[in-house]
Amino acid sequence: MSITTSDAPEVHGAEPAAPEAALSPKRSFRSDLVRTYGPLLGIGVLALLLLVWAPGSLSPFRLGNLGKYCCWALAAVGIGLAWGRGGMLVMGQGVFFGLGGYAMAMHMKLEAAGPGKVPDFMQLYGNGTMPSWWEPFRSGPFTLFAIIALPAVVSFVLGYAILKRRVKGAYFAILTQALAVAFSTLLIATIKQTGGFNGLNTFTKFFGQNLYDPAVKKNIYMIAAGLLIVCLVIVWQLYRSRYGELLVATRDAEERIRFLGYDPANIKLAAFVVAAIMASIGGAMFVPIAGIISPSNVDATASIMLIAGVALGGRASLLGPAVGAIVVGYGQTTLSEQFPTQWIYFQGGLFIVVLLFLPFGITSLLPKLKELASRRRTTGESAA
Repeated sequence: MSITTSDAPEVHGAEPAAPEAALSPKRSFRSDLVRTYGPLLGIGVLALLLLVWAPGSLSPFRLGNLGKYCCWALAAVGIGLAWGRGGMLVMGQGVFFGLGGYAMAMHMKLEAAGPGKVPDFMQLYGNGTMPSWWEPFRSGPFTLFAIIALPAVVSFVLGYAILKRRVKGAYFAILTQALAVAFSTLLIATIKQTGGFNGLNTFTKFFGQNLYDPAVKKNIYMIAAGLLIVCLVIVWQLYRSRYGELLVATRDAEERIRFLGYDPANIKLAAFVVAAIMASIGGAMFVPIAGIISPSNVDATASIMLIAGVALGGRASLLGPAVGAIVVGYGQTTLSEQFPTQWIYFQGGLFIVVLLFLPFGITSLLPKLKELASRRRTTGESAA
């Protein structure tokens, strides 16, 4: 069965469309064009800023920080799909961020150790033997495959078990957050295999390239920023597709979708898996940029920070999650530099102010400004 225009649930927070009679054909066409391709134009502007302006204007240190923000933004884009459009408050994305990060870190540690040798921390903490499940990560192609396949399989199994039982709302959020806590605890407990609380660090190579070469670091940043743009384009296409309409309808009227013959669990499961893969890609790129991956990067606190960035930017918009994650990362870095002991209070206050006065995020300012400008224009024409 299909959902007609009259059957489709109304999207919360969206402005009602103006009656066709109130708009001239030219204005109606222009409005449809902006609504359809406006987000794509925003992606283009962000691409110019990240891929053209930033590499030529920022110092290597600041460019590296921006690279980390892009990695968090990759995970945030997936959260926007799952939470903003799917209504699933995924508070455990640190699990999938960590799966991709540790997969990349294992390959880079084996590259640093050399062919047939054991990573340094295993000689320090253990008896100098390496687990058999580390060995495949010597291969670069296998590592890239694992970064995509591992979170896809794990998220599918977890999502199927949770969503098929119709777990949603606060219970879904608590379960996903508990997974992040369990995952970080497991990493700390397996010090001989994963480096424990210290994580994996001291990398020297990235797929055969010298990681200390400034040109290589710049190229890694370009890859991370490029992947962010690609993921935004993919999500933009999903939003305007039939699946995107079903996802929003499932969020707003799940029982109605079930009555129409669809399985809401399958619709939400697809978004959950896509979000997990994007988080894994972000974690994988975070490792060569930050030079470390540890339980503190994947635990419940890290997952909540990702959620905070999505909420700050605007979870229901396309660019909001990415912009919010970058703003949160920049704010965290800037405030911690100027106020080493008080920065967390400033950040918390910023979140409170934004959520009180901008519940739909900072990206909701643009429609409000457009509406204000339109009212002033209409008032001026009436006065004339």
